[in-house]
Amino acid sequence: MCALLAWKTASRWAEVAALSSTQFLLVTPEEIVVDWEQTPKGRRRNPFKPSRFAVIVGLLTSELAEMFRTSAPFDRLCLLTTTGLDAMWARTPEMQRYSAHSIKRGAVTHLFGLIATGAPIPLHLVDRLAKHEEPGGLEAISETTIRYGGDPLALARVLETAKVTSHL
Repeated sequence: MCALLAWKTASRWAEVAALSSTQFLLVTPEEIVVDWEQTPKGRRRNPFKPSRFAVIVGLLTSELAEMFRTSAPFDRLCLLTTTGLDAMWARTPEMQRYSAHSIKRGAVTHLFGLIATGAPIPLHLVDRLAKHEEPGGLEAISETTIRYGGDPLALARVLETAKVTSHL
């Protein structure tokens, strides 16, 4: 459950693991709303930033909702710490090249790849989902999200300079 939630919200393992049941503002088979304010980095974050909330919809949302529906209220979603996850993966040969942070990086890289191939995903929303937005407005993209982007060719396409250069 924690790994899927980390993937669907492009989050650090520690952010997901630290979630309590009170931070799920809505849980239905169609939609789950998460409030990140009380997560480790959330305490340093401005409570009015748009990245404070994530709305989960689409693939596997109903499965996540069912897991939450059948669980008792909790103070911490995952007992496995970041260090524990890293240690577990280190013991598995095919996972040794990954860290707990790979889930977030992989989600951002996946979204960049989709955008680069034409998916109608506004780039600033990837930034917001990854909780990286910088001062500069709701449609700005931060250097942190660009750093997570992975594939330079996909990143170049995602940054959409072709929309400008096509006019020169």
